[in-house]
Amino acid sequence: MILSIESSCDDSSIAITDIKSKKLIYHKKISQELEHSVYGGVVPELAARLHVEALPKILEECKEYFKDLKAIAVTNAPGLSVTLMEGVIMAKALSLSLNIPLIAVNHLKGHIYSLFIEKESILPSTILLVSGGHTQIIEASSLNEMKIVASTIDDSFGESFDKVAKMLKLGYPGGPVIQEYALKGDENKYELPIPLRQSPKIEFSYSGLKNAVRLLIEKCEPIDEEKIADIAACFQKAAVTHIMQKTKKLFKIKAPENFAIVGGASANIYLRTQIEELCQKYNTNLYLSELKYCSDNAAMIGRVALEQYQIQEFISYEDIDIQSRLKVM
Repeated sequence: MILSIESSCDDSSIAITDIKSKKLIYHKKISQELEHSVYGGVVPELAARLHVEALPKILEECKEYFKDLKAIAVTNAPGLSVTLMEGVIMAKALSLSLNIPLIAVNHLKGHIYSLFIEKESILPSTILLVSGGHTQIIEASSLNEMKIVASTIDDSFGESFDKVAKMLKLGYPGGPVIQEYALKGDENKYELPIPLRQSPKIEFSYSGLKNAVRLLIEKCEPIDEEKIADIAACFQKAAVTHIMQKTKKLFKIKAPENFAIVGGASANIYLRTQIEELCQKYNTNLYLSELKYCSDNAAMIGRVALEQYQIQEFISYEDIDIQSRLKVM
């Protein structure tokens, strides 16, 4: 078995995956959403302290599996440096004490392999990764052959939902609460700009849309529940329309055989529905992660680690480091 650790942001998670069957033997995640909600976003130093408390508690439940472990896997990039460090420190200690290899896992590959938890991988695929930190389209041919073909030039899809929720004083995380309010609102009530509408490039941008929402909120004051619902619906429509316009450009150039959406923000039903319609139009196979595996979790890290274990892609105790940002996969 492989024990995997995830601590790239505000979720403390450990999983144990069977190497041969790919079955998830154990998986637990402790979310910090409640602690960070009062601040309207993740506070890195608080997140690190909470990992120090949570990870050992989860690990305590895994002791019975220690004798069967063949490797320790851990997210080392990208993410918040202070939170990544907590997972890496634990992974180093386990690797040394149990005398088993260490596997460093790219968090973004983890999101891609969340599609394949307890399953065989389906590659090549074109992947839309939407999360709090990333908005990318990736051509994934294999574990180590991944090319970013489109990315955001400023803010991410998921982060824009968090910021709009904060502007509306709805708390954190923003994705679920904006989606909930949008269901009750009129998405045509206010006109918001669609980012990069006239640009022929396949790239994303959310800073301008966020500013437009800020100005709209100021214009609509005083804000009541009805206005919040309408603003949420109009923002969600604009945010998803932007992604769809750029994704459609990609499909027109060459429709992929396989397409998938991953990342925490891929749980957005409004986005999923429109992607489903696009894939049906082009007879493209669509793959979606289970909703419980969309956000950060150790099960997806363990799934990548299975692939790395098969090719003996280990890293030494001395060489593993953390990287808060990655420009290449």
